[in-house]
Amino acid sequence: MKNDWIDDSKALLDAQPINRRRFLKMGAAATSLGYVMAAEPVMAQAIATDFEGIEGREISFDVNGFSVPAYVSKPLKTPKNGLPVILVVSEIFGVHEYIADVTRRFAKLGYMAIAPEFFVRAGDPNTYGTIAEIQKEIVGKTSDAQVMQDMRGAIAWAKAHGGDTRRLGVTGFCWGGRITWLAASQLDGVKAGVAWYGRVTGDKTANNPSHPIDLVAQLKAPVLGLYGGQDTGIPLDQVEKMKEALASQKNKAAQASQFHIYPDAPHAFHADYRPSYREASAKDGWARCVARSEEHTSELQSH
Repeated sequence: MKNDWIDDSKALLDAQPINRRRFLKMGAAATSLGYVMAAEPVMAQAIATDFEGIEGREISFDVNGFSVPAYVSKPLKTPKNGLPVILVVSEIFGVHEYIADVTRRFAKLGYMAIAPEFFVRAGDPNTYGTIAEIQKEIVGKTSDAQVMQDMRGAIAWAKAHGGDTRRLGVTGFCWGGRITWLAASQLDGVKAGVAWYGRVTGDKTANNPSHPIDLVAQLKAPVLGLYGGQDTGIPLDQVEKMKEALASQKNKAAQASQFHIYPDAPHAFHADYRPSYREASAKDGWARCVARSEEHTSELQSH
């Protein structure tokens, strides 16, 4: 495997070295309220969403006999027709306070937001000291097929706990941005996706047999891509190739997919706990993300 994911991670970490103590432990602890140690020091602008009118908690759901942990936020009151559902897919760091807070932001808007811990099977990144090791031993051992299975498990859990999975969206950041594109191509029922600076091309491996650019003809739901013009991990020429691939399709979802580029923004510009955060771009991207989510929700309600 080449350095595709390593490039993304370096962009996310602003080229800071990683050591064992600076990573949040995965598994059950990954859903506790704390930021990844790789982000130290946490920046003062980190957003903290309160719990007024909502609840946020750790849950788990079964996938072929394996218990997958997740963090779920939702309004305290569930309407008779259920809550629209958003799957929130993390960066390579798993589910930490930033991702949990994103779920709470969605809950404030009336959604059930679920962030599964997709890396739980692979092990503990605290046992590795470099990005390359983490990518090889954690991310590299997490297959796309397993992630899709886990997403189906999360959707089933949501349906059984007050979620209206007819109104289903996906959003993800960095690693999770790529997964958002895959989910929109492979999961039935997804109405829309919002991919934040997710890789669209790359080397193919047994665990990553296809990339978003390979799956444009299979898109089941439109995706909004939010990318930074100064992203050193995802050059704009890759985004342009994806645009061309989408434009070449007659597939309605591909035709309806769009990109919005923030010229001055780096990778991880939405990550409010990091120096890469760009407030104006992040707020505009969030508004576009919410509008896309509300659009697919209202479309269903009007039928």
